[in-house]
Amino acid sequence: MGRKTNWAEKPKTGPGRKARKQPPPAFERDGKKGGELREKRERKRLSNTVRPAENERGGVRRPPQKRFQSSTQNEDRGGATTRPLRKRFPDKNVGEEDVAKKPRKVGAAPKEEEEDEDESFGNNDEPMTLESRLRKLSDMKPTGKGDGTSGSPTRNNRKEKPARFKKQTVYKSDSEEDEEKEEESTAKLDSTFAMSDDDDDEEEDLLPFEKESVETEKETAMDMEMSEAELKSQMEDSEKFQFPDADEIEGADMQQVNDRIRDVISTLLNFKDKREEGRTRSEYTDLLLHDLCKYYGYNEYLMERFMAVFTLGELVDLLDANENPRPLTIRTNTLKTRRREVAQALISRGVNLDPVGKWSKVGLVIYSSQVPIGATPEYLAGHYMIQGAASFLPVMALAPQENERVLDMCAAPGGKSTHLAALMKNTGVLFANEFNKDRAKSLIGNFHRMGVKNSVICSYDGRKFHEVMKGFDRVLLDAPCSGTGVVSKDPAVKAQKDAKDIQRNSTKQKDLILTAIDCLDAGSKTGGYLVYSTCSVLPDENEAVVNYALSKRNVKLVPTGLDFGTPGFANFQGKRFHPTLNLTRRFYPHSHNMDGFFVAKLKKFSNSIPVNVQEVDEEEESEKAGQAEEIAEKLTKKRNRKQNKA
Repeated sequence: MGRKTNWAEKPKTGPGRKARKQPPPAFERDGKKGGELREKRERKRLSNTVRPAENERGGVRRPPQKRFQSSTQNEDRGGATTRPLRKRFPDKNVGEEDVAKKPRKVGAAPKEEEEDEDESFGNNDEPMTLESRLRKLSDMKPTGKGDGTSGSPTRNNRKEKPARFKKQTVYKSDSEEDEEKEEESTAKLDSTFAMSDDDDDEEEDLLPFEKESVETEKETAMDMEMSEAELKSQMEDSEKFQFPDADEIEGADMQQVNDRIRDVISTLLNFKDKREEGRTRSEYTDLLLHDLCKYYGYNEYLMERFMAVFTLGELVDLLDANENPRPLTIRTNTLKTRRREVAQALISRGVNLDPVGKWSKVGLVIYSSQVPIGATPEYLAGHYMIQGAASFLPVMALAPQENERVLDMCAAPGGKSTHLAALMKNTGVLFANEFNKDRAKSLIGNFHRMGVKNSVICSYDGRKFHEVMKGFDRVLLDAPCSGTGVVSKDPAVKAQKDAKDIQRNSTKQKDLILTAIDCLDAGSKTGGYLVYSTCSVLPDENEAVVNYALSKRNVKLVPTGLDFGTPGFANFQGKRFHPTLNLTRRFYPHSHNMDGFFVAKLKKFSNSIPVNVQEVDEEEESEKAGQAEEIAEKLTKKRNRKQNKA
């Protein structure tokens, strides 16, 4: 048993699925490329071939051209006047040379040929469409090569040609050559449209993920083209910067000033190609200085110093970093606990934290907290100290050992001093000096909270401390400075610091570093080291001070032991410093994400003072004494004059 089959129904046969989908070729004249050219060719063919209506209306007909006719054909056709054979040789006596002697006129066509063409295309006066004409041409196309058929149309009333003409050479007229060329172009168009249809069918046959990949490739190509075009347009727009006039400079808002800063920096980096003709580099530099001071709020002196220290690429990054606060960091007090325990206790209180980095074993960085970090039970118990990450570096460079005598010349508020005590493990003696007695109170409180027991707190002028005590193994000098590296903490530095402040700080730092060197003991078995640090980024307070100490005392620079940081300047603005100053380290907010800092480590190799330096110092003191005496004499003379007048 099974399904009954109706054998009377025959399965439909026909073209395949792809062939059924293909519509007949349509040649639109409008909206496609080449439409005008095809229309022109069609008009030309119609004007050359379709002429029945013109003949009936009395148009001028071209004279017929003499042709060779076959006598046998005329006899077979009953002597009727029919279309002659085109350029065929009826006998063997007539050859190609005879035809070459009788050239026909250009454009001439016999009467019988034109009438025959009229029969093939129809005798009606209506113009034929391109589609119908192509169909006629396809019907009239020869069936093969070398099979005895000619290029002329086949008709039912025409008998088969004699066998003796089958292998003869056929010469075609100009109209037939035009028709064949047109057929070739039409075949090319058909093949083009067929290929496009095949591509559509192939896309339909693709799997979904293959279609997605094809679409993704197309979108990627389009995005690439659009991005290249956009990049070219941006490059064309940013080729040259138009220098603004005075009104535009003063009347610009902050967004325009920021955009102008970027444009000026780009111009200065490629000054040869982007500068405006007739403009000098100093004009662009002055404009940049004005815009930076206006946008970031610095005074001109400080901004000039920053522009001298940093490259144009780093300058904007530094200024932007100074506008944002540095991450909050804490240091674990190893005298009472470990970092893991502190981290677990703070995490349990809702604090989000991480280790500060591989370079420190006691630091933690705080991202967010649900409780105040400075009021937790762990803080009050002295388990950690709120301290900037950059403040770890000088103590790490000094690396105090147990049972040593260590001096911290500028100790308040106590972050570095308590770190020193933790590294010394409450052994030896730590002398913490602070000139300001009010700040010394905070130092005492932090020492008690952190459990420091090996310390002596004093309040002396650091420039005269060598007169109080000497013979230390290690000395830490975190000298007072302008604070240009901690602008994010104290924005007042932007407008308040000027050349006088920098010079005053530099003079004080030079005196302090000489005193610190004098306090060291060069004969110490474990030490004899001095670490000089500042929270400034200006060479006047850093490299210049260390270079001064190298020339005045028997000390040398040694590696700091820090794995990261930028080397110090060996020469700056034409000033040549000692070549070993590249052993010092600089730290910047925009590159290390910490406060701007400078760290230098020196080792004292002799307790004696160079003779030439001592003589110079004595001469300077005598000059100062002489100047003081002269000033005192002038003051006494003025007082005497006033008394005499009274």
